[in-house]
Amino acid sequence: MTSVCSGPAPATGHATFLQLEGIHKRYGGVHALRGIDLRIEAGEIYHLLGENGCGKSTLIKIISGAQPPTEGRLVVGGVTYGELTPLQALALGIETVYQDLSLLPNLSVAENVALSGQLVAGNGRLARRFDRRAVDATAAVALEAIGLPTDAHFLSTRVDELPIATRQLLAIARAIATRARMVIMDEPTTALTQKEVDNLVAIIEGLRKQGVAVLFVSHKLDECYAIGGHAIVFRDGAKVAQGPIQDFTKAELAHWMTGKDLDGARYRSRSRGDGELLRVAGLGRRGRFGDVSFTLNKGEILGITGLLDSGRNELALSLAGVQAADSGAIFLDAHPVTLRKPGDAIRHGIGYVPEDRLGEGLFLDKSIRDNIVTTVLDKLRSRFGALDARRAQALADATVKDLQIATPDVDRPVQSLSGGNQQRVLIGRWLAIHPRMLILHGPTVGVDVGSKDIIYRIIQRLAGEGLAVVLVSDDLPELLQNCDRILLMRKGRIAQEYDVDGLREDTLYQALISDHTGKAAS
Repeated sequence: MTSVCSGPAPATGHATFLQLEGIHKRYGGVHALRGIDLRIEAGEIYHLLGENGCGKSTLIKIISGAQPPTEGRLVVGGVTYGELTPLQALALGIETVYQDLSLLPNLSVAENVALSGQLVAGNGRLARRFDRRAVDATAAVALEAIGLPTDAHFLSTRVDELPIATRQLLAIARAIATRARMVIMDEPTTALTQKEVDNLVAIIEGLRKQGVAVLFVSHKLDECYAIGGHAIVFRDGAKVAQGPIQDFTKAELAHWMTGKDLDGARYRSRSRGDGELLRVAGLGRRGRFGDVSFTLNKGEILGITGLLDSGRNELALSLAGVQAADSGAIFLDAHPVTLRKPGDAIRHGIGYVPEDRLGEGLFLDKSIRDNIVTTVLDKLRSRFGALDARRAQALADATVKDLQIATPDVDRPVQSLSGGNQQRVLIGRWLAIHPRMLILHGPTVGVDVGSKDIIYRIIQRLAGEGLAVVLVSDDLPELLQNCDRILLMRKGRIAQEYDVDGLREDTLYQALISDHTGKAAS
């Protein structure tokens, strides 16, 4: 196992672009970073790994100029700085693709891609009018490199009209457009399909060959191994390990990140439930998916996967009543049900945890308690119509304890929690309705390995108690570790069905990216 290193990363022979020396960051009584020494060399790839709350985001903010360090200094291109401003960082060639993308939704694709370059050229100010031809030309070069369209219609499209996966690629294109010398990518693949991830791996390799340093932050270790380079592991604000990523096993990385041994073994140990709960017959939604049929037993965990255009997301939304199907039938306990709106699904005991917890799931500025009880407000009202605060508090406290949500107080805003704890709040909200069936859409996107372990164990426990679970995901290890069966969708149809016992990841991966529609497999 690669040992703990107290100094900067070992030199590789390339010129040093950025060096951090003795970086500390304190927020009141919280010591977020503890004496970080780090060297980033041109043309090298670094993976910044660690659980949520370990200091990764704080480090990114200091490098990008969003936050000053409390102590320490940054040396960029041989020049020493006590701190950077965002504009200085951009001018020095440091471009950051933040997890929230930081795109301007009311501007066009071209304007968003070319924005950073315009800001640097104007010393922080934008011209009253863009040089439209120059903006489009700059954007087109970057978009072509990332594999997105370059036609006039796409360039002029408003960003808020685009799906989240395309927006994620746009944020990466913006970094390429600035001819950055260092690109920081914070969870850049959360909404990307496997094909798009493979494309991004090639793009990162291209940046490396051009002498660009890449700092890649991800919880998806398979992607990190595919990209290659160096691992830098943080825990509790300190750098605890570093070295070539290929020198670490997944278990070793998980150990350094968490201080625990997580072996990555299969969580599912029981058979697929008892007695049919759900039957879907010929379900379809025009232009999205069609002729979908399957069953789901009580206590079974059914995985659904496929590429972004496979119809998997739209199927999940129809089962949750968010986007009603327009053909076929849904049966619960052999009785036909109509799911035209989310309230219909809730009434039938179907809970839905959406893919985008920040944009579609949580009320970030509201308390943990308010987020948990929002689905059952009517049940918590007194006979006079007022919310019974005592019962609401009891429900929130019980949920926090049951789902191991790390917080000292349910009155704290949910945005104060780490990603894994936020996700468990969202799961707790739907467990409050005492569902018979729970649809989990990407339940561990942006969640660290320790929180993944907790969430997976919660899912297994719930299934063991008889809850039927639909797990929609493109995280293949997640599906293989947790599910009884997996349905693979392609072009709006179920292309194959797998029993997970004995199923290999490479077999599922090849089927996922294949354009050939095969018959159902056992």
